[in-house]
Amino acid sequence: MGSAHTYSFITFLNLLGWTSVFAFRATRLSVNFLRQTAVRLGYAIALLLAVVVLNFVLIHIAPGDIADTIAGDMGGATEEVMAKIRADYGLDKPFIVQLGLYMGNVVRFDFGYSFFFNTPVTSLIAERLPATLLLVFSAQLLALVVGVVLGVISAQRPNGMLSHFVTLLALFGYSAPVFWTGIMLLIGLSLMLPLFPVAGMVDARLMDAPMWRQYLDVLHHLLLPALTLASIFLALYSRLCRASMLEVLGADYIRTARAKGLTEREIVYKHALKNSLGPVVTLAGLQFSAVVSGAVLVETVFSWPGLGTLALQSILARDTPTILGILFFSALVVIVGNLLTDLVLRLIDPRIRSGGG
Repeated sequence: MGSAHTYSFITFLNLLGWTSVFAFRATRLSVNFLRQTAVRLGYAIALLLAVVVLNFVLIHIAPGDIADTIAGDMGGATEEVMAKIRADYGLDKPFIVQLGLYMGNVVRFDFGYSFFFNTPVTSLIAERLPATLLLVFSAQLLALVVGVVLGVISAQRPNGMLSHFVTLLALFGYSAPVFWTGIMLLIGLSLMLPLFPVAGMVDARLMDAPMWRQYLDVLHHLLLPALTLASIFLALYSRLCRASMLEVLGADYIRTARAKGLTEREIVYKHALKNSLGPVVTLAGLQFSAVVSGAVLVETVFSWPGLGTLALQSILARDTPTILGILFFSALVVIVGNLLTDLVLRLIDPRIRSGGG
């Protein structure tokens, strides 16, 4: 009886020891993950500040300034009026002083006042930013999901018709300018076949409709711009996913899984797909800046009320405070997108999650 109690006690100690080992390992992984995330956040903040300084320098070395634009709209101005305008906007101060004041205002999210739109830049961007975020993230998600699905299916039959279709789709999507694709979709599916709205984000006739009806209306307006913006990236992701899947499906552990009798569905979706997603997610992060810049053209074609159309109007009006604010938030969106990409990579790849990369 005593030996039984001793055996149970030893077993309990063993279990307690293994539990402590696993708990210690999990804690260490969590600490490493938090430390690496903090380091990347520090890099992101430093990069954002560098972008702010670079944008400010580039805008101010360009010929002319706000005073010239305002004087041009007024039909001309005297030297006294020009000096008064420059003093109101702080342009009479030395460049270093202007940069320091601007950096201090940026830290407080104060981007100045738009003389063209006659409203604070922060309020102006806050009104337009949600539409751009909706378009950018919808297009990126659509391109990733459809691209991965096409890549996986075509990799299972490398010489089949679908594989050749993916190749042609990649060639077309990568070579066709995004604005041309948008115009063709607009002509075909909005003018010739009136299936989608021509422009805008909402139908003014539905402003008093139930909330769910308004959401469906926004989705209806979103589909063509998102499809246009996603077209080029869908082609890239599908080709890369196909190549990555073909490489993974030829690996030794996949042949071992087939030898053990696993079904092809289990092999592809349980083992191969997860290991082939790394390059696709990495490319998605690298292409995120291209998605944001492409949104400018797409918003212009479809009159989507986002930062793209605001940027075009501000550039034509030479509205410097608004341009600088748009550049700041565009850089912020790109940096956040890359941080999210890094997080997704750590979730799908245990080697990155447990390592120091």
